[in-house]
Amino acid sequence: MSRRHIPLGVGLVVLLAASGGAALQLRRDAFDHEQHHKLFPTCVACHAGIREEGRPVYPSPESCASCHDGTVQKRVEWSAPPAHLSNLRFTHAEHVRESAEKLPADSTVECSACHTPSGGAWLTVRRTISGQCLDCHGLTVAHLSVPDTACGTCHLTLAEAKALPRARVAKFEKPASHDDEMFLTSKGHGEQAETGDKTCAVCHARDFCAQCHVNAPEVKAIQALAPDPRSLALEAELKAPASHKDSRFIAQHGGKAKRDPGSCASCHTQESCLACHRTRPAVVLALPAAGPGRGAGAQIERKKPGYHTTDFADRHSAFANSSPRSCNSCHARAECLECHRPNAGATGMYHPAGFLTRHPAAAFSRQLDCSECHNQGAFCTTCHEQSGLVATRRLVEGYHDGQPSFLLNHGTTARQNLESCVTCHTERDCLACHSAQGRRFNPHGPGFNAERLRRRNPQTCAACHGRDIPGG
Repeated sequence: MSRRHIPLGVGLVVLLAASGGAALQLRRDAFDHEQHHKLFPTCVACHAGIREEGRPVYPSPESCASCHDGTVQKRVEWSAPPAHLSNLRFTHAEHVRESAEKLPADSTVECSACHTPSGGAWLTVRRTISGQCLDCHGLTVAHLSVPDTACGTCHLTLAEAKALPRARVAKFEKPASHDDEMFLTSKGHGEQAETGDKTCAVCHARDFCAQCHVNAPEVKAIQALAPDPRSLALEAELKAPASHKDSRFIAQHGGKAKRDPGSCASCHTQESCLACHRTRPAVVLALPAAGPGRGAGAQIERKKPGYHTTDFADRHSAFANSSPRSCNSCHARAECLECHRPNAGATGMYHPAGFLTRHPAAAFSRQLDCSECHNQGAFCTTCHEQSGLVATRRLVEGYHDGQPSFLLNHGTTARQNLESCVTCHTERDCLACHSAQGRRFNPHGPGFNAERLRRRNPQTCAACHGRDIPGG
């Protein structure tokens, strides 16, 4: 009888994919077969279920007691191991049946082909010698060097191998493909996971991926995996990509995040970015917030730039004036106001020299949010009154003298920045001219839809028209 190569589809006998390694491959079974090599001429005498479906694979303890009765041999305690403690899709009965169908009549597959080391003596039994199984199936590479896409052919997914204990999962070995420096990139394991095969699921479950992937709930390939806490026996460590080691990365990462925010969402939560970004940029708020089902994400430690030396507080104003956006990356205005607001009316520290002479333009164009430090109804009015910059009549002398013919153009100003008007004026000032009871100047701009406003809130119309609302 000759031994032939068996096609892979016949049912490859392989030890756990990524499991146990050489130590398990050469481990002796709990039963000492070698000590009994003279007693048993065949394997099926004890393991009848290997060839005959419906019969037990292991002998009963009573059969051992026929010799180990305390007289012929000392008594022993032995029981069959729990069934199916592996993640193999293989069964002996199926292997025997399909081998008989696909191999020539003069060929067979002996138990020793998989369970005895090459050249070993009779009943030198090992649980499974994966290399010999691969050789028999025509694969000339080591077990863990078999292409990843072939794992699911012979092995159940982790979720399907329900009897596999967590301790066994913890001993899964890492395939050689996982050592490639590109494996952890999106073009490595990411693209492989997206193919939808069962390769990753042989060793991993959703819980494992969520150790690193902040965006796990949004990634279809991860959600396609079944949840299984045993997968956490394999610990994953989140490491910064090679691109983050570039000396220019910190300065340039903002632009990259805007161009491809999805790449950041794999490792970063909003919280990890807000460790530095106190102003909550839009690109940060687009990232997922930390929560159940997500990885903790990259843990960021906020550090001062190199030029923030011990005397930087005394000279920071020059940097803030010349490049305020660089400050906004790490600082919120509230942090500035902690020092500058206590005496905002008297100090000149916050605003550059000469700012008082040009502050009207800054306030009008909203270059600064004046209201964060100043009460416009009190601070501004008080200063203007003390300086004599007040209106003696509506929209004529005093406050508005700096702009000739302001009366003719005040409508544009009011529409652009009404808040600046209400600092001094109330609605009755406007109604003196813009009302049916006043000078009847039309306050409505071009395209005004009076009917729509009247239907929505006629009380607004009554402020100027009283009870005599047009169209009412």
